[in-house]
Amino acid sequence: MQTFGRHIRRWGVLTAICLAAFVNSGCTLTSGFIGVIWEYMVFWETLPAMPISAYQIQRVEDQLWEDERYNRVPVLDPIEGENAPIFCVDHPSDDQVIRALPDDVSGGFAFLQETQRNNVRIVVEQIVDRLDECKVYPLVGPARLHHCHYKCTVYYDKTIRSYWPIPFTHVDQTEDVVYIDKDHLIRCTGPASD
Repeated sequence: MQTFGRHIRRWGVLTAICLAAFVNSGCTLTSGFIGVIWEYMVFWETLPAMPISAYQIQRVEDQLWEDERYNRVPVLDPIEGENAPIFCVDHPSDDQVIRALPDDVSGGFAFLQETQRNNVRIVVEQIVDRLDECKVYPLVGPARLHHCHYKCTVYYDKTIRSYWPIPFTHVDQTEDVVYIDKDHLIRCTGPASD
């Protein structure tokens, strides 16, 4: 126990000496850095620059990608003709199906624990193709809601690897089912003008 107390005192004394030498050495590292940040904030009238990790940037980019491509309901022009075919033509893309899967492969640490999806095969089945009656939607006007629902089954080999402390690789054949709605609005045609 005496050696533990001796080590604590030794590290405390070394820390105090280093702190005193750093503060009294005339080094402007800390005050210079704070001064530069303050001048930047005053000049640009903004908050100080903050470092953002690559993981957070990727999350924001992924969210913007999904909002732009998959989270909006498109409004289509009316289909001309009395017996015009109305059916779902826009099946979910592979990217949309993979993004809809539970995100169990993200995270982990390189060379410590990694999870991958290999040999991915996607089967898309249409389960609903229905057209509602014409009604008024806010910010759109009179339109019909076209329901297009899909069942997407994803087959893949889930590979889990670890290199430390005990190297191993585990491969598991996995099947996930995702339901995707691709609903869209179709504007109603007005009354025929004579």
